[in-house]
Amino acid sequence: MKIGLAVAPEKASPLAFVVFRGRLVNVLEKVAGFGYQGIELALASSEEIDIKELRDLLVRFKLELPVISTGRVFAECKVSLSHPEEEIRNRAIEIMKSLIDVASEFRSKVNIGRIRGIVDGEERELVERRFINTVAQLLEYAKNKEVELIIEPVNRYETDFINTVEEGLEIIEEFNRLGFSNLGLMPDLFHMNIEEKSIEESLKLAGNKISYIHFADSNRYAPGNGHLDFISIINTLKEIGYDGYITLEILPKPEPEIAASKGIEFIRNIIRSQ
Repeated sequence: MKIGLAVAPEKASPLAFVVFRGRLVNVLEKVAGFGYQGIELALASSEEIDIKELRDLLVRFKLELPVISTGRVFAECKVSLSHPEEEIRNRAIEIMKSLIDVASEFRSKVNIGRIRGIVDGEERELVERRFINTVAQLLEYAKNKEVELIIEPVNRYETDFINTVEEGLEIIEEFNRLGFSNLGLMPDLFHMNIEEKSIEESLKLAGNKISYIHFADSNRYAPGNGHLDFISIINTLKEIGYDGYITLEILPKPEPEIAASKGIEFIRNIIRSQ
């Protein structure tokens, strides 16, 4: 398993769930200095980066880009994939396709978290139908680009649509029936701690559907600062054969550098000792 860190370019809102944001050369230098192997890049638009510059920086600092995240698209661009207004859905599709284009340059995945939207009083079946129609377009586009999309269950306080691992698996199965195989699951321990009866049993249920995973402690601080049993969680991931990225999406507290250094040290020690 490799360890990554969620970061963002300098235009990102201070509310973005990242440890470092700023000029990418400075951000990546810090990430590499702490020993991370990859970055998850939170983008609101493909226009925020220069492909060549990013490629050169990744090579320079010996980092990978496993995932491009889309939480900022939802939060800052105010669009979603299941919005009742077609114009807003189409804008979400346009942005997502541009991020898929970026992902194709780096063999990265693109996540679908809060950008999927919310039910918010509408008929759930109607919202789900819009979501499936929209994401089917994205999966077809991504397939031609050899990009995998990954669905992230998010807790009930942030959305009311796809909150649990089981619900995420049901959506993936629906797309499988439609002929799409390029949609994976992206569990997040912070959300799982709220929604799942057992984090370990839910990870076992997901099994080889897990394409990528977010780590944070129960309070969204770096692992080791809350009450989650990371030894048990990492052993479960090993048991089901997961060997992908563990990426820390954590609060930059008490200071970004402390969060980054303590987080990787804690997780790396467990991986090595088990």
